[in-house]
Amino acid sequence: MKFLNKTMKLINRQAILILIIVNIVASIILLYSKDKNTNLVNAKPLHHFYFITQNSTDPFWSEVIAGAKKAAEEKNVVIEFCSPRFNEPREQLKYLDIAILSKVDGIITHISSTGDFTNLINKAYYKGIPVVTFENDDAKSKRYSFIGVNSFEVGKKAADLIVKATNGKANIAIITSNDLNQDSVENNLKMNGFFSALKNYPNMKVVQTYSSKMGILSAEEITQKIIDSKEKINAIFTVSSADTLGAAQLIVDRNKVGEIVLVGYGSSDEIIRYIDKEIIYGTISSDPFDMGYESVKTLIDIKASKDIPYFVNTELKVLTKETIKELNKTNHESEKLLKWESLYE
Repeated sequence: MKFLNKTMKLINRQAILILIIVNIVASIILLYSKDKNTNLVNAKPLHHFYFITQNSTDPFWSEVIAGAKKAAEEKNVVIEFCSPRFNEPREQLKYLDIAILSKVDGIITHISSTGDFTNLINKAYYKGIPVVTFENDDAKSKRYSFIGVNSFEVGKKAADLIVKATNGKANIAIITSNDLNQDSVENNLKMNGFFSALKNYPNMKVVQTYSSKMGILSAEEITQKIIDSKEKINAIFTVSSADTLGAAQLIVDRNKVGEIVLVGYGSSDEIIRYIDKEIIYGTISSDPFDMGYESVKTLIDIKASKDIPYFVNTELKVLTKETIKELNKTNHESEKLLKWESLYE
């Protein structure tokens, strides 16, 4: 009988212990479920934006998208990216129209010099959809802000590089993109900056200007024409990163490295390698990652009814073999400093 009583007491104690454990586990599960549901609510995107780039082939736009994605991740917004394969204003306009019909919260778009972007941007404005223009502007439209660089300075700094590389004596060819035709404000500013920097150098002459058309008349074909020209051209200025790469490759293929100075635009890994090998003398570069980041940040500020600048002027960089070495050295020293600081934390 005593043995039976002891057994029953032991069973009761174990049952109570099991019940306590079950209650604890249930409380933990309930608490976790509550936290998880809270996170799901907080994870709901703040906004849904539409981002329209110029094309999907130029490495410049890959960096832009990376910057935009970083901002979207930090600021909790969703972005749809739309890119024509080549420079095709009609496709960009189609994407812009789709974005308006979809009633997105905001639009970031590259502007081409052809096509009626103004009317569509105004249409978005009257429907309460803010538009931020990027790289190329449409100042006539009701866009809220323009994210870009000082185009006059781009041309001026490029001319300064060619003067330095040729000791102030050169016959120069310029390759512009078909999207930056002679009626384009941005292109005119670049050309004005370029020619203004050359005015004090009588032996620096622009003898030919070409317009490249992606898929029709490429930078490689134009560079071949330049090499075959009787103008004795010994310097080339290209205003887009795609044309810079095309011209560099043709200079290599025709064994003209060292004979033709190439100054271009952009800062992709491939361009950096060409600079390091002294195939490209130097480039003028915006910070495409920063431009993508700032465009998203600006659109978020618009949605929050904050005051924003009419023009967000992003930084220009001059890249040569020397400046890249200096930049790498600075980055290396910064990494070493961070490493030492982490040891003492």
